[in-house]
Amino acid sequence: MTPSQKAIDIIKKCEGLELTAYKCSAGKWTIGFGSTMYDTGEKVKEGDVITKERAEELLMWELKRKSLMIRARVNQNQFDALCSLCYNIGIGALLDSALYKKVRINSNDPGIRNEFMRWKFAGGKVSQGLLNRRKDEADLYFNPNL
Repeated sequence: MTPSQKAIDIIKKCEGLELTAYKCSAGKWTIGFGSTMYDTGEKVKEGDVITKERAEELLMWELKRKSLMIRARVNQNQFDALCSLCYNIGIGALLDSALYKKVRINSNDPGIRNEFMRWKFAGGKVSQGLLNRRKDEADLYFNPNL
């Protein structure tokens, strides 16, 4: 399964686009649509500047790389929501999460919505932006309209 435009849209909406490197709320150098690393393996650093086209390339590279690790029996909306979450928190965090364990046991478990909402901290503080993003992801996850 590959991420659809729905996953890309949530990521772009929630990450925003910054063509000059900045420190995100978690204190990491970030660029484009929330990328902290380039497709060369080099980390984003202060002073980096990219084009919108390069930001799109990085988004697609990172999303493809992370989505390949999601191995669960889910529908497209569920997959897209998991891809958006994974893009934000990282593949290791997703695979180790209670959320992903619940998905693997029963992808329709209503408790999964609460697990999305637990991922609301940036730099040790609750982030309204992350709460909004998690609501969007959970709503997509539980949307039966494909």
